[in-house]
Amino acid sequence: MQQLSAHGQQFIQDLAQRYGVSTDAAITMLYAVMNGNGTMAQFSHPELGGSGQWMMGGMTMVGDMFNYGLKSKVDGLCVEISNQLMNQPGYFQPAQSQFQSSGNASGGNLFVSAAAAGQWWPGDLGSPSSTGGQNNVRYAVFPGSRRLVVDIGGNVTVYDTLDNQIGGVSQQQGGNDSMTFSSQYGTIAVNSLPVVSINGYQPQPQQQNFMAPPVQQFNEAPAYQAPSAQEGDVFAKIERLADLFKKGILTEQEFTTKKAELLSQL
Repeated sequence: MQQLSAHGQQFIQDLAQRYGVSTDAAITMLYAVMNGNGTMAQFSHPELGGSGQWMMGGMTMVGDMFNYGLKSKVDGLCVEISNQLMNQPGYFQPAQSQFQSSGNASGGNLFVSAAAAGQWWPGDLGSPSSTGGQNNVRYAVFPGSRRLVVDIGGNVTVYDTLDNQIGGVSQQQGGNDSMTFSSQYGTIAVNSLPVVSINGYQPQPQQQNFMAPPVQQFNEAPAYQAPSAQEGDVFAKIERLADLFKKGILTEQEFTTKKAELLSQL
């Protein structure tokens, strides 16, 4: 997770005190609202009724569905956090909220600056909602711009997260082929997302090599050729000899001998 600045830590402490929850619960809700782009949240914390959902201007759902006091507390927490996040420079560009600022949001960055934290992602993305890494792989999530940045051994790839609300990124072994993230649609493979850039450059469209299929060889029958006049005369004589043989005028030996003589003329 992204490191809170001194202002961010003070904001969380004040928020927890006003709503009577622990700082852990307040931080959980902070990141839930961040992952929801400032307009919604999916969270799970025992102090907040277990698993629940919140939507700006919409319905608030908690595990204890008839606990209206808890619903009001969750809604108040989320609205204040959303208003505070709206003031983060270059962080969110959410749709116009139907809520006006409650006056509790104050200036100042909630998180340690990218430079102080050792920024490795493109600067125009602003501040990530969460970061993490293992071995030579690290990632940063930017819900405001719908981007996921993955650095594998110094190669930085920016992905378009589409409408996925990323709740966490995990990695097995290997590169980005084994990286997955959780969203409202379940577990998604990172390499299934559209690639925006690689090391600052747009990926070149893959050129497909279209090769003509190999010509299949067939043993074709020779083309028919009409017999010549000489050949026709020879065949006609053989047919007459065969007719004489059938009528018993020629013996078999005479027919065979004469037939061989005629065929030798071809």
